[in-house]
Amino acid sequence: MPTDSHITHHQPPVLPVSIGIIAVGILLFALNLRYGSVSIPWNEFWAALFNRDTSTFGTIIFEYRLPQAITALLAGIGLSVSGLLMQTLFRNPLADPSLLGISSGSSLGVALVILLAGSFGGISVSTLGLWSTFGITLAAFLGAFAVLLLILALSSRLKSMVSLVLVGIMIAYIAGSVTDILKFFSQKEGLHSFVIWGMGSFSNVSKAQLPFFAIAVIGGTIASFLLFKTLNLLLLGERYAENLGVNIKRSSMLIILASGFLTAVITAFCGPIAFLGLAVPHIARFLFRSSDHKLLIPATAFIGMDLALFCNLIARLPSFDGNLPINSVTALIGAPIVLWVIFHRQKVTK
Repeated sequence: MPTDSHITHHQPPVLPVSIGIIAVGILLFALNLRYGSVSIPWNEFWAALFNRDTSTFGTIIFEYRLPQAITALLAGIGLSVSGLLMQTLFRNPLADPSLLGISSGSSLGVALVILLAGSFGGISVSTLGLWSTFGITLAAFLGAFAVLLLILALSSRLKSMVSLVLVGIMIAYIAGSVTDILKFFSQKEGLHSFVIWGMGSFSNVSKAQLPFFAIAVIGGTIASFLLFKTLNLLLLGERYAENLGVNIKRSSMLIILASGFLTAVITAFCGPIAFLGLAVPHIARFLFRSSDHKLLIPATAFIGMDLALFCNLIARLPSFDGNLPINSVTALIGAPIVLWVIFHRQKVTK
């Protein structure tokens, strides 16, 4: 399905909408620090927040909720921008960060560590403490990055984006099949750990890991923004972009690298988070009435931040005991948006 063929439409005032989106993000960030499985009175919350005390409430806020809120914020930014790049590159409004099988590679890496360790080593990864978290994160990143490198190598040999999508889907099927085989032969404890990881969580990033996670996501997002001119030209069609001096092969590889790197890092630390990368770019286009990536990339990043913080807040409400899987919330919110896109585009094409 082609995206819009021109760059700008009649736009609403950009500054007020942008300020509103950022204000909502600040509010949601504060609410993420305030609410959770443990209720903190407002007076205790403000005292702990500004005095940096070492009370129980201060420990809960700074040791647990603050890293989790920052992780949600960064993951929302990275996945949303990654989804926007995929939708533009493949000119498909239903493309998302998992399109090329990178998330499946990450899942396979985790399956090899969690499931093989139990099946052949008799070891439950969950009993290894910090080594468990480090091992799972490293395995997820290596699996995702291996698929990313394979996709980049194949992209230089394939003549069309359709062929590359098909290759990505086949890689995802192969990785999924191997993962299913490992699940069949795994022990109950390992299977349970793998299922929990697959549900996604913003609480897996520790304070020690947070600087690396932040640098990686911010770096990938900045690299994506630097590609805005190329992305705008690709919207006009490959032949037109080539006439304007764009190297299609090289540009496609750079876009895949930026999107794939963001997906690999976030999936490694947070697990496979669904629907953010698919739904948020459409919200950004709807709010700003624009296809100009100089505006769309930062808009998508901030809206993704808001939506991820909102989903994390819902998942950690006291009524859910703070344990609702994040993927169940993102799917509940993202799926209606995707359905709206499908029916809206069907009306437009009639």
